[in-house]
Amino acid sequence: MKNIEENKIRDYTPVLEATFGKVGTAEWDKSVEEAEAFYTGQMLRESRREMHMTQSELAAKLNVTKSYISRIENGFITPSVTVFYRIIAALGMRVEIVKPIG
Repeated sequence: MKNIEENKIRDYTPVLEATFGKVGTAEWDKSVEEAEAFYTGQMLRESRREMHMTQSELAAKLNVTKSYISRIENGFITPSVTVFYRIIAALGMRVEIVKPIG
């Protein structure tokens, strides 16, 4: 029989803070920013692949280099809002901003 302690929900905040700094610090904020850049890049890469488009083809549509697309997809850089919207449009997607009700 499993130990009841194994089934308890754990607070991983101390583990995360040991790796990424205390919540609310510049170190923590930088880690969150890097994670968001990585996630965004992965989302764009998956969308590009679903369109059966190469990095070179997307770069040509945007008049940027393949290297620039690669750096975005790998989370090394975060595109400006303008470039992000251009990428989204080139991939046949759209961004919808919705004001919450209430």
